[in-house]
Amino acid sequence: MTGPEPTEVPGRGGEWFVPRWGPLKLRTFLGLLFLPYTGMVLAFALIGSVLAERVHYDRLAAIVLIYFFGLGVAAHALDALGSGGVKPWGTVFSKVQLWILTVLSLALAYGIALFYMLSVVPWLWVVAVLEGFFVFAYNLELFAGRFHTDRWFAVSWGTLPVLAGYLMQTNRLSLPALLLATAMGLFSLIEIKASRPYKELKRRPFRDRAEQDLMERYEALLKCVSMGVIALAVGLLLWRITG
Repeated sequence: MTGPEPTEVPGRGGEWFVPRWGPLKLRTFLGLLFLPYTGMVLAFALIGSVLAERVHYDRLAAIVLIYFFGLGVAAHALDALGSGGVKPWGTVFSKVQLWILTVLSLALAYGIALFYMLSVVPWLWVVAVLEGFFVFAYNLELFAGRFHTDRWFAVSWGTLPVLAGYLMQTNRLSLPALLLATAMGLFSLIEIKASRPYKELKRRPFRDRAEQDLMERYEALLKCVSMGVIALAVGLLLWRITG
């Protein structure tokens, strides 16, 4: 006989961004997407886009979708597969299902990107190749984990999305875009530096009140950084639309 179906999201289900209601698979899927951190990546792409002198809103929507499918979905599915034998989201999704999710999401991302790279933004190829490399090298911890570091995370999840957004609009780079990309990379570095100890504290029982306080401080920091970056991007977009 098999036991009853679980009702709580396993593994990292206790983190602040995981819904506490709804079907188990839906909650697990939304948790797997790490929506606040995915939102940061989409915000970086948006910020790079609105930095351009002229904003093509179809291209802006396209780059946001590219990063949602490519990093928001595919990269996180790969992360669940390449966690060193640990199943951060339990067995709600099988390895086959995660691979299918990865392949379909990457196909959508690169399908959209291919249309624009072949028509108006050929320099986007550079970022597409680099991000494709990091999706696998970082999340599957290839090359003995050499690229699974905080610095490479900041480059792939912070710096490159800004450059991709700007390239999508202009098919060139500029000094302001490079400086802004560096700044957003540093925000990503703050996020990952706080996320790692937060995850370790969250996954085990607290030894004392001090550990719980520390976890809550990390959680507050992660909320402020992610929500602040997203609010900045939305504010800049509204400024461009209404300005």
